[in-house]
Amino acid sequence: MARGTRYLYRRPRRRWRLFVWTATGALVLAGAWFAGLVWFTGQIPGRVHDRTSKSDAIVVLTGGSERVATGIDLLARHRGKKLFVSGVYHGTEVSRLLELSKRAPDELECCVALGYTAGDTVGNARETARWMERQGYGSMRLVTANYHMPRSLLVFRRAMPEVTIIPHPVFPDRVKVAHWWQWPGTASLLAEEYTKYLITLVRAHGLMPRDRPHPERRARNAEALAAEGGTP
Repeated sequence: MARGTRYLYRRPRRRWRLFVWTATGALVLAGAWFAGLVWFTGQIPGRVHDRTSKSDAIVVLTGGSERVATGIDLLARHRGKKLFVSGVYHGTEVSRLLELSKRAPDELECCVALGYTAGDTVGNARETARWMERQGYGSMRLVTANYHMPRSLLVFRRAMPEVTIIPHPVFPDRVKVAHWWQWPGTASLLAEEYTKYLITLVRAHGLMPRDRPHPERRARNAEALAAEGGTP
């Protein structure tokens, strides 16, 4: 009887210890993730560090009209020989992009190429790598949103280690990186982007299978060409 009573008392103690260890581990992981998020926000560029160097290509990742307009402006200022826009929705034409950017179609149409196969950042890198190889190019100026730049550089440098990449971030008005913790929308966006960055790191080491890109992503990109939407 005494042994049975002691056994009954041990079971709640074991459960309590398991709960404490589980809760402690969860708190440690959450603390490490948050510390990493703070570090990640510090890696987001606050300005364009190199505005003048020329490259073989200017590469724009779709996701907002501001990115495309920046790429076209860089092409007009001869910062690259050609402009490649990756992840464009099928049916979108060069003349339409130039029209949205308030450029005459016959002014730059000869030097703009569109990629239609990419559905995510990894797809952007693969699509761009194939185009760069066909062109025989060895350097590019990469245009995407500032919060998307760290992950983009990670993916592009892995896909094209021999290519020189000059980051050229754009700065969406809706994303308040300087005081991100005061803006719930920005905080949520950066937390999501940081999580994607971590997943990219894990996949880069072959520890996680790749997801297939969402089939509606290119459609959202096409809609975003009319206004910066704040999504990668």
